[in-house]
Amino acid sequence: MKIAVDVMGTDYGPQELVLGAVQAVRAYDCEVVLVGDSEIIKKLLEEYNAADERKITVHHSSEVINMDEHPGIAVKTKKDASIVVATKLLRDKECDALVSSGSTGAAVAAALFGLGRIRGIERPAIATPIPSLTGTTVVLDSGAKVDAKPEHMVQSAIMGSVYAELMLKIKNPRVGLLNIGEEETKGNEQALATYPLLKAEEHINFVGNVEGRDINKGTVDVVVCDGFVGNVVLKFAEGLASAIMKLMKEAILNGGFLAKLGGLLIKPAMKGLAKRLDPAEYGGALLLGVKAPFIICHGSSKAKAIKNAIGVAIDFAERDVVEHIAGNIVKSRKGNEEI
Repeated sequence: MKIAVDVMGTDYGPQELVLGAVQAVRAYDCEVVLVGDSEIIKKLLEEYNAADERKITVHHSSEVINMDEHPGIAVKTKKDASIVVATKLLRDKECDALVSSGSTGAAVAAALFGLGRIRGIERPAIATPIPSLTGTTVVLDSGAKVDAKPEHMVQSAIMGSVYAELMLKIKNPRVGLLNIGEEETKGNEQALATYPLLKAEEHINFVGNVEGRDINKGTVDVVVCDGFVGNVVLKFAEGLASAIMKLMKEAILNGGFLAKLGGLLIKPAMKGLAKRLDPAEYGGALLLGVKAPFIICHGSSKAKAIKNAIGVAIDFAERDVVEHIAGNIVKSRKGNEEI
């Protein structure tokens, strides 16, 4: 496996991405192509004692798309931007997957313009795994497209089901539509129009409406919503998990001798919980609906998250998720045409 890594345009600069890529090569025995300013990348490789690493190559790009730039315009005008160049490597099959933690909008635009959509998919979706009481719940869309039509939501449901089945090994994954209540008559116009379409879709296991609390309860395996709502849910979940861990630590430190003694006793369990709730453990989110494996990470991702994202990219490519999604979409279209 050869993974392209766009190392530019992130919150912490290329340092963390290059380090994460070095760690991934050593952990997964894969090949990595680092795309960005070659002079900076080579200096960092020397700093990390990886200058002679044969499984790491550098592909120079002279431009960077910043977080505050308009994604579509920047991708079209900055032809030598790192994300554009990395996407070309993926399109030309010089790499098997791509990992980026720069501008999400730019990454989605580069994937759409550079790779194209799977036939039958009108809008790609970002699938993000969230820890639940029963394992993992996949939420999509998490921000690829803030507005979605009912048919886009159905496509997301199909893609999410394939993701859950192949990547999470969940047989016949349960799909729920995120809403303000479980009743079929609840919700805004989007939810009311989407519900009957999901109910009629034969290629997913649709169980009805779910509420926000069901995501962490593990009531369903796949939760479908538009990108605006999904991104809010994701950021809220990450912020809440971080806040709970900090509040627990403060309670132990300020709770006196017995609390501190108890804290020592539960320290191993706390570490395990913190690891499970840490977004870095999941690496990155999959951009589903485009023609090649594309992984999007937080702009604030550090080396650990990048390393794990490369691991996810390898798994994504090896399981041929893109082809399985394409096959399921074809089946769904044929079924709808028959109806």
